[in-house]
Amino acid sequence: MRRISCDERADWRAAAEQMGFDFHTLDGERYWDERAYYAFTLEEIERDLEAPTAELDAMCRELVSRAVADERMLKLLRIPPSYWNWLATSFKRGDPSLYGRFDLRYDGSGPAKLLEYNADTPTAVFETAVFQWKWLEDAKARRIVPKDADQYNSLHERLIAGWQDIGKGRRLHLAGMTGNAEDLGTLTYLEDCARQAGLQTTIVAMEAIGRAPRGGFVDMANAPIELMFKLYPWEWMMREAFGSSLPGAATQFVEPPWKAILSNKGILPLLWSMFPRHPNLLPGYFEDDEKAAELGSSYVRKPLYSREGANVELVVAGHAVDQDAGPYGAEGFIRQALSPLPQLDGNYAVLGSWFAAGQPCGLSIREDLSPITKNTSRFLPHAIVG
Repeated sequence: MRRISCDERADWRAAAEQMGFDFHTLDGERYWDERAYYAFTLEEIERDLEAPTAELDAMCRELVSRAVADERMLKLLRIPPSYWNWLATSFKRGDPSLYGRFDLRYDGSGPAKLLEYNADTPTAVFETAVFQWKWLEDAKARRIVPKDADQYNSLHERLIAGWQDIGKGRRLHLAGMTGNAEDLGTLTYLEDCARQAGLQTTIVAMEAIGRAPRGGFVDMANAPIELMFKLYPWEWMMREAFGSSLPGAATQFVEPPWKAILSNKGILPLLWSMFPRHPNLLPGYFEDDEKAAELGSSYVRKPLYSREGANVELVVAGHAVDQDAGPYGAEGFIRQALSPLPQLDGNYAVLGSWFAAGQPCGLSIREDLSPITKNTSRFLPHAIVG
């Protein structure tokens, strides 16, 4: 794994906007950054990223299988008891998942380590699946990368295949915070994938969803919502005014209800207890567990529920060396062994390994001058060059 500086395309902003990538710049700062790219060998991809991603997914499904039969685990995850049976039914019924992203610590030597799992509402989908592939094609033409360079990236094709399997020709509603440029861009891209899979689609603002007298969900035209993709976290939905209607609704949700178990940093200590010393896991404990003392005075403190690094704290020798503010933490915290991100040319890099339609299928890289990856962290492309 190497970070290689290169010239950016003079027209990349225009190209991004032409392709619908309107959030390439956030608050006046680059989000997409092609002044460098990350180079990998095929062996690094297949052995160190692709294979572990498949294994991590299997481990997570084993965790859900145990959790739905163990109230102790559901309590540790602070999932409201009124939803326990619903989550168990969803998993036992085999409600399908479309996608997820494992965030990994990897530097090209030694096994990748799981930092967290974005199991419910992962973004950075369009830039991973489409725009960085376009960058690769242009980079070949510009001789930035070798002509035989490749990319670990079949995410677009896997999303279409996933919608074909899940949709079965039904109308799909895609719901989220449509006033947010990144969320709307994600919804629009996933809508395009669903249309390519043959589905009819409607994008709807989350606040515009209504509830029918019998408890079902409807859109602005009072049409029943049979199948819904929600770019809105389960823990938020459960606490909304309509949350109590979720278990009784006929709507099929993507991501499915059982993903609420995995969309929680409490899975990190649970996975460690289930698979101790696994090469792709870091030691982790709930903060109120006496075993947390085994981590000593250096660790990462994470809320059970958090997005984009909010309320994460890096503690070294008992002192917080980096932290990000946010609204999370009321449900509790976990502590994870400190495993600093690799720093290349002054930048900390975290790797996102994608899993869609049942297969590992792509790689995204986020970079920051800070060791905590945030919503403002830059996205850089990658290539397989050896």
